[in-house]
Amino acid sequence: MEKVMGIGGIFFKAKDKAALASWYQDNLGLPVDPSWGGAVISWKDNDPKGDAHTVWSPFAADTTYFAPSEKPFMLNFRVANLDRMLAQLRDNGCDVDDKIEDSDFGRFGWVMDPEGNRIELWQPPAG
Repeated sequence: MEKVMGIGGIFFKAKDKAALASWYQDNLGLPVDPSWGGAVISWKDNDPKGDAHTVWSPFAADTTYFAPSEKPFMLNFRVANLDRMLAQLRDNGCDVDDKIEDSDFGRFGWVMDPEGNRIELWQPPAG
């Protein structure tokens, strides 16, 4: 059975992305990158030789990236094999998006949970 390996990111809508990012940086020490307004929190994965990370990122309040979900957030879960995970979800009758995105950041797929939350699945790039 394919399983989630960790939380890859926390994405949510914000009325004022810059002000909110500043608050998190000033009050919680979150290392916000001004070039994109989010932060990468690094940590050791289950493999002590490898580094892993979780992304924290506010999105514009009017973003459609979370659609068709109407929720103001989206979780991103790390997976080892995106194709096998998506096939497993389809076999279980889940509402899986047909779109798969391949990029320098890895591979991405999406599924809706029973309460209408859009879940992003992320297979990090090799190496």
